[in-house]
Amino acid sequence: MNIASFILPKVEVSYLRDHMTIRQGLEKMRRSGYTAIPVIDREDRYVGVISEGDFLWRIIERNSNLEDITMKKLEDMTIRDLIQMGKVKPVCIDTNMEQLLGQAQNQNFVPVIDDRSVFIGIITRSDIIKYFVKKQLEVPAALY
Repeated sequence: MNIASFILPKVEVSYLRDHMTIRQGLEKMRRSGYTAIPVIDREDRYVGVISEGDFLWRIIERNSNLEDITMKKLEDMTIRDLIQMGKVKPVCIDTNMEQLLGQAQNQNFVPVIDDRSVFIGIITRSDIIKYFVKKQLEVPAALY
């Protein structure tokens, strides 16, 4: 089965740009309500995923004295300074559902890219699970 029909397109997905300041990223992430969201560059290429924990631990790591953390200081660092590249690997548009399932075990969504590494959207773990449940229900009971 082609995964294209399961993609939530980029225009419907919350994402951050890698050149945004940490302050901008925190504000956008707070508005989105998600705990992790994709990060893309100026050319729309996938960079990675950033989570609330990435913000928290990286800010603390770079500012050992917590009293020194100010919103002004958070404007000096970018999302690219925080992101852990390669933590969440994307899949290509031609990936099959079985491969997708393995990747979705450890994350709430799987980023999807085209052959130029351009971010085109995500597939949620919920949609992947629904696909396999429906597929299982369609198998005739005599085959068990």
